[in-house]
Amino acid sequence: MDDTALEGLQVYVVGGAVRDGLLGRAPGDQDWVVVGSSPDDMLRRGFVAVGADFPVFLHPKTKQEYALARTERKSGKGYKGFTFYAGPDVTLEQDLARRDLTVNAMARAPDGQLIDPLGGAKDLQSKVLRHVGPAFEEDPVRILRLARFAARFFDFEIAPETIALCQRMVQLGEADALVAERVWQEVSRGLMSEKPSRLFEVLRQCHALDIVMPDFIYTDALGAQLDRAAKRLSRTLPGMYSLSMSLTPQRAQLAKRLRAPADCAQWAVLLPMVQAVCQESVHWGSQDWPPKALSLLERADAIRRPQRLSSLFDIVGDLIDYPVRRWQAALEAARSVDAGAIAKPLQPLGAKAIAQGVREARLQALIAQVQPWFS
Repeated sequence: MDDTALEGLQVYVVGGAVRDGLLGRAPGDQDWVVVGSSPDDMLRRGFVAVGADFPVFLHPKTKQEYALARTERKSGKGYKGFTFYAGPDVTLEQDLARRDLTVNAMARAPDGQLIDPLGGAKDLQSKVLRHVGPAFEEDPVRILRLARFAARFFDFEIAPETIALCQRMVQLGEADALVAERVWQEVSRGLMSEKPSRLFEVLRQCHALDIVMPDFIYTDALGAQLDRAAKRLSRTLPGMYSLSMSLTPQRAQLAKRLRAPADCAQWAVLLPMVQAVCQESVHWGSQDWPPKALSLLERADAIRRPQRLSSLFDIVGDLIDYPVRRWQAALEAARSVDAGAIAKPLQPLGAKAIAQGVREARLQALIAQVQPWFS
């Protein structure tokens, strides 16, 4: 390598980049492990320390992360209950042995040599997700990671002994120590995977679903809906999350518990409301449509955020049969009103009069839009 900062260092690409390369997939960010070095040595070379829990450094030029090879020892409950050792005597094999799954425990040397002491390449070829060893059960986040990887590599089987180990972890109370941030991190990534239903199915199989997402209601039918939605090019995390919550009455409380982003929480509340109105609208007559449609548009803040409501209509279209074209036309009609032009002559009368004038104009636009449907 023509890099003075790395000169003389034993560095290896590890983890996902190696796995994805063997699968013929474009690798994401590369994770680097440094063997035989120390924090002082890394700092002398110009690396910048960034790791709070264990030694991780940024390359002075590329800004890529380089972690010192380390071992872990369980010292308490939960994913933070560990002590780390990152001395220069830690070997690459020892570092790989602390990882979660065999397919993630491979490394590649700068000359291209594959280092695979735990059989990850064989499991990759056999399409099996298997835990590296007994230390897997020391970190409950690995249950979530297993479920997320199962959603991404949906044609991979999970080794029976790995499922049994996860069930044992739950039984021993390890999953009780999971914190919201880590749960959300893995659940959100699983929702955006190729087959999100497997995320929930694996968590359920491990007896962890009720613990990490209490009051969440999941069915096979919902899983099928999530998998269909995952095939859309236009899918978004708020959309996938709101769909996943469509059967859960306690969606607002669960979003708070998971510390879900505000847009995800809002979509989850809006979706059942939009679904209910769309179901009702099939029976509306010409007199009902304009005021009721305008009421939904207002409650959903659709004038300012039309794309959100359009996306929600798209999701509802997978759940029920309803006149989606009518709703899209109603949204366009309401948004076609020039609120500024209406407000100008009403300014002397105050904000209330302006709001009433704009609303009446939107109602008239909807009436004009609706009349041909019933003629």
